[in-house]
Amino acid sequence: MKALIEFIAKSLVDDPTQVKVMEYTQRRNVRITLSVADEDMGRVIGRKGRVANAMRTLLRVAASRRGDRVSLDIL
Repeated sequence: MKALIEFIAKSLVDDPTQVKVMEYTQRRNVRITLSVADEDMGRVIGRKGRVANAMRTLLRVAASRRGDRVSLDIL
């Protein structure tokens, strides 16, 4: 799941070297944090949060196949 978010984020931003993804796991709960450059924050969030919500939806689908729960925080 970490690789999925990293791939999507690097595809969206102007400076892919600034993309940092961390994954924290506690039992069946997975928390993913995404950090990008300040200039690229708007691209990752999207208008009215549409891009961020789409990434969260993809994560939920991937997590449900594994039986996990996932959350995405964009910092």
